[in-house]
Amino acid sequence: MDTRILGRTGRTVSVIGLGTWQLGADWGDVSEADATEVLAASVDAGTTFFDTADVYGDGRSEQIIGRFLAGRDVGDVITVATKMGRRVDQLAENYTLANFRAWTDRSRTNLGMDTLHLVQLHCPPTDVIESDQVYDALDTLVAEGAIAAYGVSVETCDQALAAIERPGLASVQIILNAFRLKPLEAVVPAARAAGVGIIARVPLASGLLTGKYTRETTFAADDHRNYNRDGSAFDVGETFSGVDYETGLAAAAEFTALVGSLPGEVTPAQAALAWVAQIDGVSSVIPGARSVQQARGNAAAASVAPLSLAFNAGVQDIYDRMLRDQIHPRW
Repeated sequence: MDTRILGRTGRTVSVIGLGTWQLGADWGDVSEADATEVLAASVDAGTTFFDTADVYGDGRSEQIIGRFLAGRDVGDVITVATKMGRRVDQLAENYTLANFRAWTDRSRTNLGMDTLHLVQLHCPPTDVIESDQVYDALDTLVAEGAIAAYGVSVETCDQALAAIERPGLASVQIILNAFRLKPLEAVVPAARAAGVGIIARVPLASGLLTGKYTRETTFAADDHRNYNRDGSAFDVGETFSGVDYETGLAAAAEFTALVGSLPGEVTPAQAALAWVAQIDGVSSVIPGARSVQQARGNAAAASVAPLSLAFNAGVQDIYDRMLRDQIHPRW
């Protein structure tokens, strides 16, 4: 699999990584055995980048990754990025050095690591992203050896641009997919110029871009695609990329038709992942996977031939006609 340098971490990561929110069993049951099989299938397919968070299953995702790495001879090949900050009320006064030390110590224990490869602030409020004291505290953690590098996971392009200005920032994680194009305008160029890595999350728009959903598709009560459609639990942009479901289905149908014009056997999911992965400046794309088949299919997106100008124009057209008014002004 193709690899890239993850921004200022200096670490080499696979262009298709693995998001592991689902391994925390926060939205649908996933046994540890099944989770371990997904991790193993991903590594066997060339994936060397796992993204997790201390809040995924209240640490379960981190713990499963830690046990997997301890039981498999992978050396220092695998890079693990975790996140912190969502286990407390989202107030600036909670983002302190003392809390950072406690949170990273917990993640170090969960993952079985003396030094965490990359710790990201987990979609904090804007005033946290703009706080000098927050970055001073993160620099202290690096100096103390608790973490090797830090980044931010953000909701908006404005937040990303503010963070990129910080000289110690290694990476920005942001929603970037065929239904969320705004980061291409300023965020990706700014990050590329600064040497900051871009980690693209929600690359399949919560599954819409697989082309498999219909009006009859149902989601479990504890699945965010059910309970967070109005943003009552967290930012609605995390669910279907903020697109209302009916519009998303219509846009996904057009995307699937566009994929049909590609040579070879490329699934809509693989085309969607390849589209993100082929953006200059993107370090890694982190789809989730709940099965070995999904993990292998996602990894295969790294082998999709360069997408044509016509395909990229088609993606832009779908966005401009069907999604821009909903998405662009908000995020």
